[in-house]
Amino acid sequence: MVCFRRGGSGSVLRGMETAVVFVLLLVKCSALYLPGLAPVSFCSKENEDKYKVSGKPLEIMCKSSIAMYVNRLDSTESVIPFEYDKFDFCQLSQEVRPVENLGQVVFGERISSSPYEFTFNKNQTCVKVCEKIYDPTKKEELEKLNFLKKGIMLNYQQHWIIDNMPVTWCYPVEGGQHYCAPGFPIGCYVDKKGVRKDACVIDSSYGLPDTYYLFNHINFTITFHPLQENNDVARIVSVKIEPHSIDHKDTDQCLTGLSENVAYTPLAIPDKVEKPIKIRYTFNVNFVPNFEMRWASRWDYILESMPHTNIQWFSIMNSLVIVLFLSGMVAMIMLRTLHKDITRYNQMDTEEAQEEFGWKLVHGDVFRPPRKGMLLSVLLGSGSQMFFMTFITLVFACLGFLSPANRGSLMTCALVLYVCLGTPAGFVSARMYKTFGGEKWKSNLILTCVLIPGLIFTIVFILNLLLWAKQSSAAIPFTTLVALLAMWFGVSVPLVFVGSYFGFKKRPIEFPVRTNQIPRQIPEQSFYTRPFPGIIMGGVLPFGCIFIQLFFILNSIWSHQFYYMFGFLFFVAIILVITCSEATVLLCYFHLCAEDYHWWWRSFLTSGFTAVYLFIYCVHYFVSKLTIHGTASTVLYFGYTSIIVIMFFLFTGSVGFFACFWFVTKIYSVVKVD
Repeated sequence: MVCFRRGGSGSVLRGMETAVVFVLLLVKCSALYLPGLAPVSFCSKENEDKYKVSGKPLEIMCKSSIAMYVNRLDSTESVIPFEYDKFDFCQLSQEVRPVENLGQVVFGERISSSPYEFTFNKNQTCVKVCEKIYDPTKKEELEKLNFLKKGIMLNYQQHWIIDNMPVTWCYPVEGGQHYCAPGFPIGCYVDKKGVRKDACVIDSSYGLPDTYYLFNHINFTITFHPLQENNDVARIVSVKIEPHSIDHKDTDQCLTGLSENVAYTPLAIPDKVEKPIKIRYTFNVNFVPNFEMRWASRWDYILESMPHTNIQWFSIMNSLVIVLFLSGMVAMIMLRTLHKDITRYNQMDTEEAQEEFGWKLVHGDVFRPPRKGMLLSVLLGSGSQMFFMTFITLVFACLGFLSPANRGSLMTCALVLYVCLGTPAGFVSARMYKTFGGEKWKSNLILTCVLIPGLIFTIVFILNLLLWAKQSSAAIPFTTLVALLAMWFGVSVPLVFVGSYFGFKKRPIEFPVRTNQIPRQIPEQSFYTRPFPGIIMGGVLPFGCIFIQLFFILNSIWSHQFYYMFGFLFFVAIILVITCSEATVLLCYFHLCAEDYHWWWRSFLTSGFTAVYLFIYCVHYFVSKLTIHGTASTVLYFGYTSIIVIMFFLFTGSVGFFACFWFVTKIYSVVKVD
């Protein structure tokens, strides 16, 4: 068996502390680097030329130049990200952009080269990158400066990349620990009352009221792991920075070191600029060897500062308690109540027939086709597509293919799988529609192809128009939209056709009992057995299994943190499936005992109602955890949230429906009916 070495991801897959990882670690494995994540060796300029000439083995081939790339800028106070060149920072005259995968383009990651460049193991002090001058009398320059100040006020973060590693800013937090953020702010702002916000607290000299402090000087500390004793060849294991705001008044004088004993004047930009401002961007770089930290575990120091694993285990234990509680109730019904019902129903008195009662009484109506069977079958087909996409993606993530080191891979995998899983969607939709007695197979086929994908694409397109208007990097380019449409109609639709063909070709699912021609009247129900209260109660327990995990997922989306606990997420997804199934089966049994045989739609909506609780939680997260400003950001947040809620509704609804379908078919197949 081959074990995938986590190239560049370190302990990115800490969630693989699960059984999947345990099995992999028990097997003797050979190292294999994932595509694009193989290590890069660095050396001095002299050694680079020597290795090229002498033709040494590939392991020690190295390069001396270390390039730095820049990514989009984002903020926790605004959903609208911007490209690096949108801000007036130092830029190359001719930018080099690496090839971006589909997931990066859809997520709005725009990586480009930067003028920052280093030579391996060569320390440098106060290197000038560029210089900018803003004259308030010139409209264009004033607009650039105002946009820069707005970015500082909204706490926009820069994201730099060196050797496929995020450049991190580590600072102390509560409890004596350090948090390493994969990015750093443009600067900080002190309001009119003198309250220092965000990063201004790192230095007491940032204190002038109604003033912006731009971080224009960066101290780089590049740590490398030597592959040889003389440090000739090494691999980078961490890149940490310290941002500072420095007013370079004298061109011949520069700050050579930034310690507590060194005094310097910060670069203060007033709210109202009346005279020209000159900003010089500089950096220091210091190379430090580290013989203990290995290249394969270089992500550890970043991920260890993220939310602790103990909370994840609490989430798992909380979910397991709910599952055990539900399983106990279902087992009690199956082994005791239901077993007694079946035994009693099957005892036929030869002298006089027993009077039917309970769930057996509705055997002639329980498989009566539901209303709006066309819509239900389409939703079931799309839900099956979501189900397979989710679990296949999680399997790939648990195996290490979709680590944060491989940017955009998670979104790319999900999109490709969704498109390629059109066949199960078409098959399930056609089979269920035929089982419901439907004959409009063309309408079913078209709706399966366009209803849910069309709804999601419409929402994305409307949000994209807003992002285009804001000139955001998250706006999907027109060519990419055309490519997505081509994938939809060129790949997904034909696969749905194939699935529908085989679905309609098969015979309808045979039910164990016959359906009466005249529908039975449903007696008046109590409050707890009515449809709406049952649907509301059915979504509570499944949501209780996942709400802790939701916090980390929403943090990774909106607070720009890395999510790497895919092993935990895989187990939570399994627990969610079990909980949805058991809760729906339990409520379905109670409704059948109350002689209410309308279970088709109710089973789908009971577990699907978990999505409503998900939406409520997202609203709570928006109000209590986020500080998003602006109408556009609010619309974008709830727009993207609606897509997540729709997909989650289809996933959970389909799980509940098929669990209930299996349960009803099973119990009526073992009871004797005249």
